Amino acid sequence: MQIYTPEGHVGEPQTNLAPSPVVLSGKRIGVLDNTKPNAGILLNRLATRLEERTKAILVTVETKNAALAAPDQVMGKLTKEVEIVLTGSAD
Repeated sequence: MQIYTPEGHVGEPQTNLAPSPVVLSGKRIGVLDNTKPNAGILLNRLATRLEERTKAILVTVETKNAALAAPDQVMGKLTKEVEIVLTGSAD
């Protein structure tokens, strides 16, 4: 008989988010729309409000399928062109 212990590390190692910028003025914003209902509207309105309030600049809007990870080309474009990415919307 083998007995397995429930102790130990399971899953992917925890990752940390990049630090938030102190000032948004002049920062380039990208939107990653996952195409869920109203996600694009919500994210674009948020980006527009950030532009108005902070003088950040909306540079690009990219889309991806909500069921799949964003393609490398989309992530590469965001990495090169923007400093802030707005994303995330659930049902």
